[in-house]
Amino acid sequence: MSVSEAAPVQDNGAGTRTLPLGTRVTRALVPFAYLSPTVTLLLVLMVVPIIIVIGYSLQDAVITTKQSHFVGLENYIDILTSAKFRTALGNTIVFVVVSVVAHMLIGLGFALLLNSDAVSNVTQAVFRTIFVLPWLLTVAIIAILWRLLLNPNGVVNALLSALGVVSGQHEWLADPDLALAVVTFINIWSGYPFFMISILAGLQGIPRDLYEAAEVDGAGVLRRFWSITIPQLRPIIISMALLDVIWTSQQFALIWMTTGGGPLNKTEMLSTFTYKMAFSEYDFAGASASAVIILVLSMVLAFFYVRSQKARD
Repeated sequence: MSVSEAAPVQDNGAGTRTLPLGTRVTRALVPFAYLSPTVTLLLVLMVVPIIIVIGYSLQDAVITTKQSHFVGLENYIDILTSAKFRTALGNTIVFVVVSVVAHMLIGLGFALLLNSDAVSNVTQAVFRTIFVLPWLLTVAIIAILWRLLLNPNGVVNALLSALGVVSGQHEWLADPDLALAVVTFINIWSGYPFFMISILAGLQGIPRDLYEAAEVDGAGVLRRFWSITIPQLRPIIISMALLDVIWTSQQFALIWMTTGGGPLNKTEMLSTFTYKMAFSEYDFAGASASAVIILVLSMVLAFFYVRSQKARD
């Protein structure tokens, strides 16, 4: 028997019937009871740790000593004026911008190829399997795979030596001039299928009537691409780009397992910088301040992502 069936009903004298106060309160609390497990998990796993980290960032020598002192924004000032932090921030910006742009262009190109009538169904099936393959691998496997390929005695050096591009056994991940470009390339290789699949789904949702009408009006291939394809894909591209910026800016495992932030901090990212500060230097207060700064930057990106989703709806 439901609550509404069991609850007595009173006539208020105006022709309408009101439920007892206890029943109304019970009904009002039902939604909160359903939400309580989720709210509890959010509080325990997200809100409480964030509050603790913010508290640590305002103190000195937390965890390593029994008595720490409130130092206000001193840790934030130290972090923001640190040359290592600025290097990590610059590397992260280059890593994120190049990766996201390359993901978008490569994903769009392959999606257009797989959606083209010029390619047979069998060829499309083969290409889809090949193109999606990097996305099926975990970050650990990707890192180990490319470390083996880029080894001085690996396949990459053998192929490039045979083509006359390089001579000798080049250490790609240990070269300060090339390390950032190499890890960015690996991240591009492992991430473009996500864009490709999403854009391909968007392309297949564009009505064919639009292209047929434009063709009747004399629009060429490029004109149809810029006037129909891009406007129809714009919401998907914007959403994917913002998501990719958030994910790529938080990339840790790939950097840590390939270069560890080296050589000479050339591939140091905000994530590896914060990790090293906490677990190599045991400066948990400074690491907490760095984590809070990254959190604020992520919240700004999340704000623009939510705003784009609302505009899309």
